[in-house]
Amino acid sequence: VIPSMRSLTAEEYVEAFKSFLDHSTEHQCMDEFNKEEMPNIMARASSAFSRQVSLLLLHFYLVRREQDLKMIRILQAAHPGVLIDNEIVEPNPQHVAAYKELVNQAPDLQNVSFIWHQLTSSEYKQQVKEKGTHKKFDFIHMIQMLYRVEDIPSTIKFFHSCLDHHGKLLIIILSDSSGWASLWKKYRHCLPSTDSGHYITSSGITDVLKRLGVEYHVYEFPSGWDITECFIEGDLVGGRMMDFLTGTKNFLGTAPPGLRQQLQEALCQPECSSKKDGRIIFSNNLSMIVVES
Repeated sequence: VIPSMRSLTAEEYVEAFKSFLDHSTEHQCMDEFNKEEMPNIMARASSAFSRQVSLLLLHFYLVRREQDLKMIRILQAAHPGVLIDNEIVEPNPQHVAAYKELVNQAPDLQNVSFIWHQLTSSEYKQQVKEKGTHKKFDFIHMIQMLYRVEDIPSTIKFFHSCLDHHGKLLIIILSDSSGWASLWKKYRHCLPSTDSGHYITSSGITDVLKRLGVEYHVYEFPSGWDITECFIEGDLVGGRMMDFLTGTKNFLGTAPPGLRQQLQEALCQPECSSKKDGRIIFSNNLSMIVVES
C-alpha cells in the first residue's frame, strides 16, 4: 500500500532545506548582497550620532542564523562602538537554542545584546498590541519567511510601522525571474496540495508595498540550485530536495506516478531550469527589497 501524501513537519522541513542549501548558491547569493549593498544600507539605517541601534530579525524555522551574524558584523563595521540591541522572533525552541549556542561561541559580539522571542511573527504582533508598547527598530529583516505568515499585507504593514526614523525593512523573497515563479504560475496543478505555504514572489510583495504607499528599492541577485539528483531513481539527496520543493514528505514515494512525471517535466522546462555541464540548474534568483521607513 502506498502511504498517503502529507506535509513536512518542522524538523523534516529543516532536513530538506539543508539538502537545498548544500546544492544551491542561495547563501553565496546573500553573501554577495551583503558585500555589495548591505554596508551602505546599514550606514543609512540609523543616525550617524546614534549610540544604540535596534534590530528585529524575524524567522521561520531559524536555519539562517549565520546570515544574521554576518549582518550584525556589517552593522558593527558601519557603526563602530555602537551598542546593538538585537531581538529575534522564532517559534521553534530547538532553533532558538542552537542560535544561542552560536552566539555564545562568537567572541566579537560584546556590544550586542540579544532578546529572544519564541513566537511566530503573528504572535509577536499580537503581544506588542496587547502590551501597548510599540518599540521602534532601525533595521528589521524578513529573510525568506513571508511564505509562511497568515496575512502577508498586514504583517508587512505592522512591521513597517515598527521602523524608527531612517529605519530599513529588508525583505528577501524569490524573484519573478526565478524558476519558482514560473513553476507556481504555470505548473501549480503539478504541485501537491499538502504544502500550506504562500506561492508568492517579489511582484506580490511590491504590489503590497505600492498599496501601502511606501518607498522601496529592489536588488536582483542570481542564484542557482543543482537539482540533477531529483531525476535519479532512488537517490536519497534528490528525494529530500523534491520534498523541499513540494513541501511533501517522501514526495517521490507517495505521489501518484502521473503527478510525479508532470512535476519532473515541468522542472526541466527552460523557464524553470537550464543545463550546464550535463547538470540541471534550477533558477533560484532572489529579490532583496529594502523598504524605507
